[in-house]
Amino acid sequence: MSTARGARARARTEVTAAIKDEARRQLAKEGAAKLSLRAVARELGMVSSALYRYFPSRDDLLTALIIDAYDSLGESAEAAHEKVADAGPIRRWAAVCEAVRGWALAHPHEYALIYGSPVPGYAAPDSTVPAASRVALLLVGIVRDAHQGVGIAPPRLPAELKPEAHRLAQDLAPDLPPEVAIALVVAWAQLFGLVGFELFGQINRVVEDREAFFRHAATQLGHGVGLVFPQDTGTQGAGDSSRSRS
Repeated sequence: MSTARGARARARTEVTAAIKDEARRQLAKEGAAKLSLRAVARELGMVSSALYRYFPSRDDLLTALIIDAYDSLGESAEAAHEKVADAGPIRRWAAVCEAVRGWALAHPHEYALIYGSPVPGYAAPDSTVPAASRVALLLVGIVRDAHQGVGIAPPRLPAELKPEAHRLAQDLAPDLPPEVAIALVVAWAQLFGLVGFELFGQINRVVEDREAFFRHAATQLGHGVGLVFPQDTGTQGAGDSSRSRS
């Protein structure tokens, strides 16, 4: 790459970052529904036509912000998991859940962008899926490791849900028992429901020790997907009685 071309690339990267930073400030002040390319350009001292060379539409800018938010959340969860990678399944699971909560409390407006009310007129494209899947894949991986190692205890399901469980297992985790696939979706919804309730004030004047409450709730979610052997260690081999039933 020539020196001139490298300088242009660096300049584009810097301007793109400045646009995103200003857009995030607008998210915090006005909300995603009022995000405006013209307002971003005005605050940065740019003409609108110049900004459109970086983001052709509001939706393109929103998509970039959404991917960044999902990636930031995923990186936080993966970093927290790495610190306890040698621990037992429940400890690993809880660490990921606590990292999700911690990230949300530190980035409330970005959390609201990806898990709050839908933005009118915006439909997230498929390009957001890989970033959006990072936390879910991490949680599925923890359950998969337990299934292949110390064992899991698949929850019981009513007969009417078994066809859906088999469909979900084929789509999400064909190497896990179908009952666990259903339980994982339940846990995923409950995890972000717990975080959202705290972030958006739904448990104000209800729960005071929120860290202890969340830690307990996250552990219960782990139990719900079958992570019960062992609870707090990385010890392998819980005996035949602790093996999951495929």
